[in-house]
Amino acid sequence: MVQYVDARLDASFAALSDSTRRGVLDQLGRDQASISDLAERFQMTLTGMRKHIGVLERAGLVVTEKVGRVRTCRLSDHRLDEVAAWLAQYQQRWDERFDQLDDVIAELKQRDEPDRTDQPHKRK
Repeated sequence: MVQYVDARLDASFAALSDSTRRGVLDQLGRDQASISDLAERFQMTLTGMRKHIGVLERAGLVVTEKVGRVRTCRLSDHRLDEVAAWLAQYQQRWDERFDQLDDVIAELKQRDEPDRTDQPHKRK
C-alpha cells in the first residue's frame, strides 16, 4: 500500500514540476477547457499540449472526456487532496519547529535583558 501511495505521489509531484502543467491546472481550476483551447492559450502545438495533458492525466490530476472530435479537460476530484494532505504533514512539523524556535528566542531575550529593577531611573 505504501509503495502504491508513494508511486502516486511521485507521479503527482513529477507532473507538478513543470510550469506549463501548473499553469494548465490553474486554468482548469477556473473552468474546463478543450486541449485545443489550452494549446492556444499556452501558445504551443496541439501535440505538445496533448503530452502535457497525458502526464497530468496519468498522475490523476486531470480527467479528459472525448465528445465527438473534442477532448475536454477538467481537474480530477481527489488527487490534489492527496498531495495537499502529504504537504500538510510537513507544514505541521515545520510549524511545531518554528514554535519551539520562538520559545528558545524568547527565553534567550529574557535572559539577556538586564534586570530593570537594579538600574537607577534616568530623568530627563
